[in-house]
Amino acid sequence: MNLKRGINLGGFLSQCYHEEKHYQTFILEEDIKQIADWGFDHVRLPIDFEVLETEDGKVKESGYGYVRQAVEWCKKYGLNIVLDLHKAYGYDFNDAGNKEKNSLFAREELQERFLNLWEQIAKAFSSYDHVAFELLNEVVENDVIDEWNALIKKTVKVIRSITKTTTIIYGGILWNSATTVKYLEVPSDEHTMFTFHFYEPLVFTHQKASWVAMMDMNRTVYYPETMEYYRKICETFSSQGNPVLDSKAKTMGPEFIKELIDEAINAANKAGVPIYCGEFGGRFGVIDQAPTEDTVRWLQDMIDVFDEKQIGYALWTYKKMDFGIIDEHYAPVKDRMIAILTGR
Repeated sequence: MNLKRGINLGGFLSQCYHEEKHYQTFILEEDIKQIADWGFDHVRLPIDFEVLETEDGKVKESGYGYVRQAVEWCKKYGLNIVLDLHKAYGYDFNDAGNKEKNSLFAREELQERFLNLWEQIAKAFSSYDHVAFELLNEVVENDVIDEWNALIKKTVKVIRSITKTTTIIYGGILWNSATTVKYLEVPSDEHTMFTFHFYEPLVFTHQKASWVAMMDMNRTVYYPETMEYYRKICETFSSQGNPVLDSKAKTMGPEFIKELIDEAINAANKAGVPIYCGEFGGRFGVIDQAPTEDTVRWLQDMIDVFDEKQIGYALWTYKKMDFGIIDEHYAPVKDRMIAILTGR
């Protein structure tokens, strides 16, 4: 399946108010046509479990209808589509470390519900040859590696009882970090793709983001600048690790990006599967608080590395969510950014 240049539809069926009015108005057919006209070849569609099932696990036919509509629109305009289960019942990446809320890996009944949901998704969409399945958006905790690998096996078995050829995508732990792809077991299924997310350097891509712990809300961070510049900032910053401080790169830019991405590439090559970046940057790539010209430079470096390494990607995100490419903040540079993303 061709998943080279894509964009996420964040905020449509995930991380949103789960109301019919929202589903009916947030993404329209004209949006899918626009994405295709720009030159993207696929979209990644995040979906929360609330769209597809009730609180007690019953199928919501209306929710499947909204997903099917998006699938049909993509088919009409020649786009592939990744159906990404962004949140599952009993697992939400926003609740990282909360064992009471994130109990999927500890409770067998929740895993059965997870498997049942994927069985329903597979039955509904496996007949489409332009659809891929992504098992779960981001597993965060670092103590569930074995449990995650075990659940992957079970889920793949369920999906393969329905479809033998639909591409199945999944990633590692720590928010799908590129450095944790190596913990995934070697798949026996040839229609498998590993994925990772890329948010570095976080102090640039998520600058002034209120939801990131210890982020300085008054500091403007520029790109590329020097490694010394970034290390000085990161010495007082602690969230999701500090790859800048651990890096051996002498320059901020492609050298730093390659150092991190190479870990994912090497792990995928060892497992004999392709690798895909399902989200990168910080929701739009760079939060709308970042200087726009610096955003363009960062984006160009990212795409240059992805193209050199032959890695497909999906930008986060198309609309709103603090980072939307069609939103006002990016209006002065939107055309340049789309040209970089689509290679046109």
